[in-house]
Amino acid sequence: MYLYGGTVAEAARGVGDEVFIAAAERRFTKVFGVAPSAEEVHSWHRSWPALVAILRSAGLEDVHLLLEYSLPATGERVDALLLGRDADGLLCGVAIELKQWTRAQLSPARPGMVRIGERVVQHPARQVGGYVHYLQQWVSRDDFPLIARGTVVLHDAPAELVAELRAQAARGPAGAYPVLGRDDLTPQPSPQALAQKLGCAELSPTDWDDVERFLQVEHRPSTALLERAGEVIEGRDAFTLIGDQDLARQEVLHAVDAARERGTKSIVVVTGGPGTGKTVIACRLLGDLCKQTNGNPRLLSPSGTLTRQLRRTVGEDFRGLIATFTDKVPAGITDDSVVFLDEAHRARTYPDHQQGAFPVILGKLLERAAVTVLFLDERQIVRPTEGLTVKQLQRQAQHSGFSFAHIDLVSQFRCNGSRAYQQWVDDLFRPEGTASVWEGSDYDLAVAADPEQLEHWVAEHIRSGRAARVTAGFCWPWDSPSTPPLKPEVAITCDGPDGPHTWALPWNSRADEPGFDHPDVPARPFWATDTGGQDQVGCIYTAQGMEYAYNAVIMGGDLVRRGEQWIAHPEESHDSQLRDLPPHRYLRYALNTYRVLATRGSRGTRLYSTDAITQNFFQNLISPHDG
Repeated sequence: MYLYGGTVAEAARGVGDEVFIAAAERRFTKVFGVAPSAEEVHSWHRSWPALVAILRSAGLEDVHLLLEYSLPATGERVDALLLGRDADGLLCGVAIELKQWTRAQLSPARPGMVRIGERVVQHPARQVGGYVHYLQQWVSRDDFPLIARGTVVLHDAPAELVAELRAQAARGPAGAYPVLGRDDLTPQPSPQALAQKLGCAELSPTDWDDVERFLQVEHRPSTALLERAGEVIEGRDAFTLIGDQDLARQEVLHAVDAARERGTKSIVVVTGGPGTGKTVIACRLLGDLCKQTNGNPRLLSPSGTLTRQLRRTVGEDFRGLIATFTDKVPAGITDDSVVFLDEAHRARTYPDHQQGAFPVILGKLLERAAVTVLFLDERQIVRPTEGLTVKQLQRQAQHSGFSFAHIDLVSQFRCNGSRAYQQWVDDLFRPEGTASVWEGSDYDLAVAADPEQLEHWVAEHIRSGRAARVTAGFCWPWDSPSTPPLKPEVAITCDGPDGPHTWALPWNSRADEPGFDHPDVPARPFWATDTGGQDQVGCIYTAQGMEYAYNAVIMGGDLVRRGEQWIAHPEESHDSQLRDLPPHRYLRYALNTYRVLATRGSRGTRLYSTDAITQNFFQNLISPHDG
């Protein structure tokens, strides 16, 4: 998909006109389903005429130009892509990243990022390097060879800025991609010299048939990319399987093989509570499938946090194989694909995502893939707009004529492997019934007297080199800006020997990338793992799917214990998705939320409730502890 396609000479005849831009706006809305932002349209006005003029000055009038070319497997768009033939007659694509920058702020601490005004963005040489890698690994193949190159064009940038960007890029692989500024983009000493700088030396025109073939080629991972991904996953200690996890992996592989032999589409559901290894099994299975001949697997998750963590572990080179699944089916999934959907209990359902009994987007994914393996825990559904059950998936398989298999994971490898603690938590967060006294000795569980004690407990573990975090129910406002400094909004007033006093910490950052001026504040996806996360309070949406050694949980006034049952108070919630629900509906999501939060710690947990009666209930269940 693209917004404009034609030769450079053809583009030159209209690129400066409002009609040209208006046509691009209409096509953008049609192709991508939303209108372009005013900022994006402004950038077209400034950059497209400048680029076309530069290409004409380089003698490239007859080369084919695609503007805003989409890379569907990653959701990215290349500002401009030139297509022609190289000196050996092979089809060649030159990706161009356009910027209107005249100034920027760089930091040695973050060599891959650049600050432009209030925004922090990827270094453009790294950006264009990613595009080249995509073209090499997702488009080029034996029956469609493609040479890929990349260049950064900063048509307004002064020499000083260009020199800084080049120096920063030179420290890594991004140094392979030219960064050109205002003074570099003139036809001096010759048009051929400018073409050389642009990476277009000896690039000759190609005919429309070649362009059509390029536009129609299926985007799918190359064999080499899959083999490397399989090797990387197999070699990561984080993906080592233990005991029953490997048995479950073999069961899933058997179900996949059986489905392929039958030649029918299949749904395989893997269920298990917190810590049973659903994510690590999904990753190992991705590695297994990557190493199979003609594999075309994907690992998807509705959780952006989990996706970013997995990409960091495996490597950004494989980002097209590991993607976030929300409101559309990722490109490149075909009827030979095996798709692993981790955290399937977070899949969106309604509104907008469901018609009738089954979510529309998920239904399309199941229809497109050969086999879909879904990992879920029904008691981790924490919003009314999310969630799937085994019965729903079984009914969908029957309705669609798919085969169906269900594998249940039993062994628990988080919470120090304590089945007693997992069972205790499962029983505790049921709507009603007598809660059992904690008598286990294989897990460090206690009640904290106040939030300061929680914070000190976490700090002590951090000083000893152990991962520890504080989490809370969404019972406090969250009005901090998307970038630091963060407001201390989780504020709790407690009675002390000197009278009432207020303890407060901020929520985790909302930003997807660390703040340029605050590298000590981790971005939202990395709150659970990066230094500094212990100084913020995590919520359910950042903690779910993560684990750390020691876990402090603050329960707010939205869920309180009265007698033999839990009582929900949705009016105490600050979650806009939940606070208007009636109490009987809110109760389910609150119980599931606190169950998730209480099972993030692999070695120990401290509980604290802001409600005095609930706090007393916990103290009666759990033996007194001095820490």
